[in-house]
Amino acid sequence: MPIEWNEGDQVFHLYNSNISYLMQIVHGKYLAHLYWGRRVQVLQPISILTFKGRAFSPTPEPADTQFSLDTLPQEYPAFGTGDFREPAYQLRTRDGSTITEFVYDSHEILKGKRPLKGLPSAYIEDESEADTLIITMVDSMLGIGVNLNYTIYRDLDVITRSVSFEHLGSHAIELHKCMSMSVDFHESDWDWLHLQGTWARERHIERQPLHHGTQSISSARGASSHQHNPFVALLAKGANEEHGDVYGISLVYSGNFQASIEVDPLQTTRLSIGINPFDFIWLLKPGETFQTPEALMVYSSEGLGGMSRTFHKLLRTRVCRGIYRDKTRPILINNWEAAYFNFNEKKIKEIADAGENLGIELFVLDDGWFGYRNNDKSSLGDWVVNKEKLPNGLAGLADYMRKKNMKFGLWVEPEMVSPDSDLYRKHPDWCLHVPGRSRTLSRNQLVLDLSREEVCDFLLETLTNIFTSAPISYVKWDMNRNMTEVGSLGLPPERQKETAHRYMLGLYWILEKLTQRFPQILFESCSGGGGRFDPGMLFYMPQTWTSDDTDAVERLKIQYGTSIVYPAITMGAHVSDVPNHQVGRVTPLQMRCHVAMAANLGFELNVDKLSTDDKTVVREQITRYHQIKDIVLFGDQYRLLSPFEGMDTAWMYVTTNQEQAVVFYYKTLATPNPPFFHLKLRGLNPKMKYKVNNGERPFYGDELMKIGLSMPLIKKDYTSFIFHIEAN
Repeated sequence: MPIEWNEGDQVFHLYNSNISYLMQIVHGKYLAHLYWGRRVQVLQPISILTFKGRAFSPTPEPADTQFSLDTLPQEYPAFGTGDFREPAYQLRTRDGSTITEFVYDSHEILKGKRPLKGLPSAYIEDESEADTLIITMVDSMLGIGVNLNYTIYRDLDVITRSVSFEHLGSHAIELHKCMSMSVDFHESDWDWLHLQGTWARERHIERQPLHHGTQSISSARGASSHQHNPFVALLAKGANEEHGDVYGISLVYSGNFQASIEVDPLQTTRLSIGINPFDFIWLLKPGETFQTPEALMVYSSEGLGGMSRTFHKLLRTRVCRGIYRDKTRPILINNWEAAYFNFNEKKIKEIADAGENLGIELFVLDDGWFGYRNNDKSSLGDWVVNKEKLPNGLAGLADYMRKKNMKFGLWVEPEMVSPDSDLYRKHPDWCLHVPGRSRTLSRNQLVLDLSREEVCDFLLETLTNIFTSAPISYVKWDMNRNMTEVGSLGLPPERQKETAHRYMLGLYWILEKLTQRFPQILFESCSGGGGRFDPGMLFYMPQTWTSDDTDAVERLKIQYGTSIVYPAITMGAHVSDVPNHQVGRVTPLQMRCHVAMAANLGFELNVDKLSTDDKTVVREQITRYHQIKDIVLFGDQYRLLSPFEGMDTAWMYVTTNQEQAVVFYYKTLATPNPPFFHLKLRGLNPKMKYKVNNGERPFYGDELMKIGLSMPLIKKDYTSFIFHIEAN
């Protein structure tokens, strides 16, 4: 079994063929972290843990003055009994005390992996894929148990962790902090990497050396956010795309989160991730259980690239679900940047007609089809077709698309309400708000209170009616603002700080019901673009609109950064018009296509207004995409040149059997009299012969990887190439 319990040494060993994770029970009650990294065969615990008294480090065991929690590497540390570092949890008892002492009580080793109640999580399809360890810690004075859940996959270098608090006592307590995982590293000579940004500039890579003290990222916006993705990594000095130890942690959660890294004066490093403790308190009554979201933990000895490919496989095959998980997605046309709110049925049909002639397979009707929605100032919540724009309704439009051999998709923003709407006039208390306080608007809208059961029931019924009113194949689910005045009329005063998390539980409940009722619908998540691009949403919706920024040059950084964690098949990417609507840049249509073809390809422009030459380009690139899309969407990705480091960007995708690959190369700004350049590829079979773009001369795989692919001299800005590599 990949989980062993050595009772003599009191050591747990989780392992597969590549990784090991070891813990030890010290003094019969403290759970210590020993090791996480490359697989080890034999490990003596005494070689890892060193007990030596330190000045100002308290000693909780009178018989062992060399032992202190202040220096012990721990699995789920507390504050208040000798460890002065950042705790993984904190609770408050009825007498106001925050002191706890959870000690080892028991453990259970199980085959397989259990789902989390009410929360998304990684899954298995057969119990032989993984094994689970549940370690129960108990505070006997409070009558509260903490279950530490660990699952290790057999064929993925992944460990998942989560925590559940089980109240078996007699008095209610308050959870003030409850991280999903915490791990103590025995050294601190690391860089840390995270993905930062803002609207239209999401998931840019930031790498810095660790420093003493605490460094952290977080969101308190009610969503995982454009600003920080719920992911953080530790990298060994010198680690790069191909080499070096990398530890990546991603949270399967779409709400407020915090990832924290603390380096103490003794050069140890504590990393934790979970629900953001800011403005969070959960009242836990006797008999109740609180479950934290799940953390995905990936170790790679093959650099960032190895870590990314593990995350890609995990997210694509064991987080994403549904019939589209293993299918390529239809090429779509979205009318948003083509018409915004200013459209009617005639305009929609003109776009669809042109799209059909170009080979587009799905039409998506974006914002403005309901209520009196001629701008963003009204009608959210009134999900009734605007018959002035669409006299034949959604069913009539879907039927028109069917006759064009196109599928029909729809934009919705169910979590929001406009003050100028029938829904708000009828239920002004249904939005997040604090009585007596003003209600802050963003994009002229408020956030519905999904912590309330009646609001969730209303949305489920409303959306069910919409999705059954026409043959809808695709839904773009948007969320265009973050939370303010976070309060709920449905909760008592002592539970108000539960609102943001209860909102997420309500959202997940709705999504679970809808995806079960409508398995034929391909759901795409969106939050002003990539403001909620996280594993939690991917559990219900297997792709996300990567960014509202459709500029090809900006998208290089966005898609490159996103690929640190997320596979190409989870990214929506559209070809838009020029000058670009976000930055005003003019780029060639071919480059715009080539950037979007490195993900799920779509179009968002007036295709009916394209010139004859441009229509020819679109047809050619759609034909090319059909030839390579299986490789892009299901292959292993290798990042070759970073847009964060120069004017050249390159990445490639390789099939599992290494018989095919696709290389994308982009030059943003040309240079005069450039040097000759060979692009060194990765991931190929060194002994296999390959042809490039069906050329006459074959190359060995090691030739392409060690010598490289000769690149043409480029004399124009915004130039791109695609190379299709096939075994000869």
